[in-house]
Amino acid sequence: MTQSCPLPVDSRLHVAIIMDGNGRWAVERSLPRAAGHRAGAAAVRRTVEAAPGLGIDTLTLFAFSADNWRRPRAEVDALMTLLEEFLGREAGRCARSGVRLSIIGRRDRLPRTVLAAIAGAEAATAGGERLDLRLAVDYSGREALVAAAAALVGSDAAGLEGLGAAVAAVTRAWPPRDVDLLIRTGGEQRLSDFLLWECAYAELVFTPVRWPDFGTADLEAALACFHRRERRFGGLAGAAAS
Repeated sequence: MTQSCPLPVDSRLHVAIIMDGNGRWAVERSLPRAAGHRAGAAAVRRTVEAAPGLGIDTLTLFAFSADNWRRPRAEVDALMTLLEEFLGREAGRCARSGVRLSIIGRRDRLPRTVLAAIAGAEAATAGGERLDLRLAVDYSGREALVAAAAALVGSDAAGLEGLGAAVAAVTRAWPPRDVDLLIRTGGEQRLSDFLLWECAYAELVFTPVRWPDFGTADLEAALACFHRRERRFGGLAGAAAS
Protein backbone atom coordinates (compact mmCIF):
# COMPACT_ATOMS: atom_id res chain seq x y z
CA MET A 1 0.00 0.00 0.00
CA THR A 2 2.24 2.81 -1.21
CA GLN A 3 0.34 4.75 -3.87
CA SER A 4 -0.12 8.44 -3.04
CA CYS A 5 -2.97 10.59 -4.33
CA PRO A 6 -4.72 13.86 -3.47
CA LEU A 7 -7.15 13.49 -0.59
CA PRO A 8 -10.09 15.56 0.62
CA VAL A 9 -9.12 17.16 3.91
CA ASP A 10 -12.22 19.19 4.71
CA SER A 11 -13.65 16.61 7.12
CA ARG A 12 -12.14 15.93 10.54
CA LEU A 13 -11.52 12.27 11.17
CA HIS A 14 -10.78 9.94 14.05
CA VAL A 15 -8.27 7.38 12.80
CA ALA A 16 -7.17 4.45 14.98
CA ILE A 17 -4.18 2.27 14.18
CA ILE A 18 -3.18 -1.17 15.45
CA MET A 19 0.58 -0.87 15.07
CA ASP A 20 1.40 -4.50 14.30
CA GLY A 21 4.48 -6.16 12.86
CA ASN A 22 7.34 -4.68 14.90
CA GLY A 23 8.59 -8.04 16.11
CA ARG A 24 8.34 -9.74 12.74
CA TRP A 25 10.08 -6.75 11.10
CA ALA A 26 13.00 -7.30 13.47
CA VAL A 27 13.10 -11.09 13.09
CA GLU A 28 13.14 -10.76 9.31
CA ARG A 29 16.31 -8.67 9.70
CA SER A 30 17.90 -10.98 12.29
CA LEU A 31 17.51 -8.25 14.91
CA PRO A 32 16.18 -8.48 18.47
CA ARG A 33 12.46 -7.76 18.80
CA ALA A 34 13.26 -4.62 20.79
CA ALA A 35 14.87 -3.17 17.66
CA GLY A 36 11.56 -3.52 15.87
CA HIS A 37 9.75 -1.64 18.59
CA ARG A 38 12.29 1.18 18.42
CA ALA A 39 11.90 1.35 14.64
CA GLY A 40 8.16 1.48 15.22
CA ALA A 41 8.59 4.61 17.34
CA ALA A 42 9.94 6.40 14.28
CA ALA A 43 6.81 5.37 12.36
CA VAL A 44 4.71 6.93 15.13
CA ARG A 45 6.48 10.24 14.63
CA ARG A 46 5.97 10.12 10.84
CA THR A 47 2.29 9.36 11.26
CA VAL A 48 1.72 12.08 13.86
CA GLU A 49 3.44 14.65 11.67
CA ALA A 50 1.38 13.71 8.60
CA ALA A 51 -2.03 13.29 10.26
CA PRO A 52 -3.27 16.91 10.60
CA GLY A 53 -2.57 17.71 6.96
CA LEU A 54 -4.65 14.70 5.90
CA GLY A 55 -7.82 15.72 7.74
CA ILE A 56 -7.19 13.76 10.94
CA ASP A 57 -7.91 15.57 14.18
CA THR A 58 -7.93 12.53 16.49
CA LEU A 59 -5.38 9.73 16.20
CA THR A 60 -5.49 6.73 18.54
CA LEU A 61 -2.57 4.30 18.46
CA PHE A 62 -2.59 0.85 20.08
CA ALA A 63 0.74 0.88 21.92
CA PHE A 64 0.35 -1.87 24.54
CA SER A 65 -2.64 -4.12 25.12
CA ALA A 66 -3.77 -5.64 28.41
CA ASP A 67 -2.84 -9.01 26.90
CA ASN A 68 0.73 -7.87 26.18
CA TRP A 69 1.63 -8.42 29.83
CA ARG A 70 1.80 -12.12 28.86
CA ARG A 71 4.87 -11.51 26.73
CA PRO A 72 8.37 -12.35 28.02
CA ARG A 73 9.43 -10.07 30.89
CA ALA A 74 12.41 -8.76 28.96
CA GLU A 75 10.20 -7.61 26.07
CA VAL A 76 7.65 -6.01 28.40
CA ASP A 77 10.42 -4.15 30.21
CA ALA A 78 11.83 -2.97 26.89
CA LEU A 79 8.41 -1.72 25.81
CA MET A 80 7.91 0.17 29.09
CA THR A 81 11.35 1.76 28.75
CA LEU A 82 10.62 2.73 25.16
CA LEU A 83 7.29 4.27 26.16
CA GLU A 84 8.93 6.28 28.92
CA GLU A 85 11.65 7.50 26.57
CA PHE A 86 9.13 8.32 23.84
CA LEU A 87 6.99 10.41 26.16
CA GLY A 88 9.97 12.31 27.50
CA ARG A 89 11.44 12.89 24.05
CA GLU A 90 8.29 13.74 22.14
CA ALA A 91 6.37 15.89 24.65
CA GLY A 92 8.19 19.07 23.66
CA ARG A 93 7.85 18.34 19.95
CA CYS A 94 4.13 17.67 20.36
CA ALA A 95 3.61 20.86 22.36
CA ARG A 96 5.34 22.96 19.69
CA SER A 97 3.26 21.29 16.97
CA GLY A 98 -0.11 21.76 18.68
CA VAL A 99 -0.49 18.07 19.47
CA ARG A 100 -2.31 17.10 22.67
CA LEU A 101 -0.93 13.78 23.89
CA SER A 102 -2.88 11.57 26.28
CA ILE A 103 -2.84 7.98 27.46
CA ILE A 104 -5.99 5.86 27.48
CA GLY A 105 -6.37 2.58 29.33
CA ARG A 106 -5.44 1.35 32.80
CA ARG A 107 -2.66 2.95 34.82
CA ASP A 108 -2.58 0.92 38.01
CA ARG A 109 -0.19 -1.69 36.58
CA LEU A 110 2.30 0.70 34.97
CA PRO A 111 5.75 1.39 36.48
CA ARG A 112 6.06 4.59 38.51
CA THR A 113 8.60 6.05 36.11
CA VAL A 114 6.18 5.55 33.22
CA LEU A 115 3.37 7.17 35.22
CA ALA A 116 5.62 10.17 35.87
CA ALA A 117 6.43 10.42 32.15
CA ILE A 118 2.72 10.25 31.31
CA ALA A 119 1.88 13.03 33.77
CA GLY A 120 4.64 15.22 32.38
CA ALA A 121 3.70 14.67 28.74
CA GLU A 122 -0.02 15.22 29.31
CA ALA A 123 0.63 18.43 31.24
CA ALA A 124 3.10 19.77 28.68
CA THR A 125 0.76 19.17 25.73
CA ALA A 126 -2.60 19.96 27.34
CA GLY A 127 -3.07 23.08 25.21
CA GLY A 128 -2.67 21.32 21.85
CA GLU A 129 -5.58 21.87 19.47
CA ARG A 130 -4.22 20.71 16.11
CA LEU A 131 -4.26 16.96 16.82
CA ASP A 132 -5.56 14.84 19.69
CA LEU A 133 -3.03 12.00 19.93
CA ARG A 134 -4.15 9.12 22.13
CA LEU A 135 -1.84 6.24 23.00
CA ALA A 136 -3.68 3.13 24.23
CA VAL A 137 -1.54 1.56 26.96
CA ASP A 138 -2.60 -1.45 29.06
CA TYR A 139 -5.85 -1.20 27.13
CA SER A 140 -8.65 -3.74 26.65
CA GLY A 141 -11.90 -2.94 24.88
CA ARG A 142 -13.73 -5.70 26.73
CA GLU A 143 -12.46 -4.53 30.12
CA ALA A 144 -13.53 -0.98 29.25
CA LEU A 145 -17.07 -2.14 28.47
CA VAL A 146 -17.29 -4.17 31.68
CA ALA A 147 -16.01 -1.25 33.79
CA ALA A 148 -18.37 1.18 32.06
CA ALA A 149 -21.37 -1.08 32.61
CA ALA A 150 -20.44 -1.49 36.28
CA ALA A 151 -20.17 2.29 36.66
CA LEU A 152 -23.70 2.71 35.28
CA VAL A 153 -25.41 0.26 37.64
CA GLY A 154 -28.18 2.19 39.35
CA SER A 155 -27.53 5.24 37.19
CA ASP A 156 -30.07 7.24 35.22
CA ALA A 157 -27.54 7.60 32.38
CA ALA A 158 -28.16 4.18 30.84
CA GLY A 159 -28.57 3.81 27.09
CA LEU A 160 -26.19 4.06 24.16
CA GLU A 161 -25.09 7.63 24.85
CA GLY A 162 -24.64 6.98 28.54
CA LEU A 163 -22.61 3.83 28.00
CA GLY A 164 -20.47 5.54 25.38
CA ALA A 165 -19.69 8.36 27.80
CA ALA A 166 -18.92 5.83 30.54
CA VAL A 167 -16.51 3.93 28.27
CA ALA A 168 -14.71 7.19 27.52
CA ALA A 169 -14.59 8.07 31.21
CA VAL A 170 -13.17 4.77 32.46
CA THR A 171 -10.46 4.77 29.77
CA ARG A 172 -9.71 8.53 30.02
CA ALA A 173 -10.57 8.85 26.31
CA TRP A 174 -12.30 12.19 26.66
CA PRO A 175 -14.09 13.63 24.79
CA PRO A 176 -15.67 10.42 23.45
CA ARG A 177 -15.15 9.94 19.71
CA ASP A 178 -16.35 7.18 17.41
CA VAL A 179 -13.63 5.86 15.11
CA ASP A 180 -14.06 6.67 11.42
CA LEU A 181 -11.18 4.56 10.09
CA LEU A 182 -9.31 1.69 11.72
CA ILE A 183 -6.00 0.66 10.15
CA ARG A 184 -4.12 -2.49 11.09
CA THR A 185 -0.60 -3.01 9.80
CA GLY A 186 1.39 -6.24 9.65
CA GLY A 187 -1.01 -8.39 7.64
CA GLU A 188 -3.31 -9.66 10.40
CA GLN A 189 -7.06 -9.00 10.05
CA ARG A 190 -8.66 -8.73 13.47
CA LEU A 191 -9.51 -6.06 16.06
CA SER A 192 -7.57 -7.63 18.95
CA ASP A 193 -9.80 -6.10 21.64
CA PHE A 194 -9.13 -2.53 20.48
CA LEU A 195 -11.80 0.22 20.76
CA LEU A 196 -14.65 -2.27 20.39
CA TRP A 197 -17.35 0.26 21.27
CA GLU A 198 -15.85 3.14 19.31
CA CYS A 199 -15.32 1.01 16.18
CA ALA A 200 -18.97 -0.04 15.83
CA TYR A 201 -19.23 1.72 12.44
CA ALA A 202 -15.58 2.21 11.61
CA GLU A 203 -14.26 1.46 8.14
CA LEU A 204 -11.50 -1.15 8.32
CA VAL A 205 -8.29 -1.18 6.29
CA PHE A 206 -5.73 -3.98 6.67
CA THR A 207 -2.28 -3.68 5.14
CA PRO A 208 0.60 -6.18 5.00
CA VAL A 209 3.09 -3.35 5.62
CA ARG A 210 4.95 -3.89 8.90
CA TRP A 211 4.50 -0.95 11.24
CA PRO A 212 8.17 0.18 11.17
CA ASP A 213 7.87 0.56 7.37
CA PHE A 214 4.54 2.43 7.53
CA GLY A 215 4.89 5.92 6.07
CA THR A 216 2.91 8.89 4.86
CA ALA A 217 2.14 7.24 1.52
CA ASP A 218 0.62 4.25 3.32
CA LEU A 219 -1.52 6.52 5.47
CA GLU A 220 -2.66 8.41 2.38
CA ALA A 221 -3.54 5.14 0.64
CA ALA A 222 -5.63 3.98 3.60
CA LEU A 223 -7.44 7.32 3.68
CA ALA A 224 -8.03 7.19 -0.07
CA CYS A 225 -9.66 3.78 0.43
CA PHE A 226 -11.77 5.23 3.22
CA HIS A 227 -12.96 8.17 1.10
CA ARG A 228 -14.02 5.81 -1.71
CA ARG A 229 -16.41 3.98 0.60
CA GLU A 230 -20.01 4.92 1.20
CA ARG A 231 -20.87 5.07 4.90
CA ARG A 232 -24.55 4.37 5.48
CA PHE A 233 -24.65 3.54 9.23
CA GLY A 234 -27.38 0.97 8.64
CA GLY A 235 -29.42 3.16 6.29
CA LEU A 236 -29.64 3.28 2.52
CA ALA A 237 -27.51 5.08 0.01
CA GLY A 238 -28.77 8.52 -1.00
CA ALA A 239 -30.23 7.46 -4.34
CA ALA A 240 -31.91 4.35 -2.95
CA ALA A 241 -33.41 6.23 -0.02
CA SER A 242 -35.10 8.92 -2.16
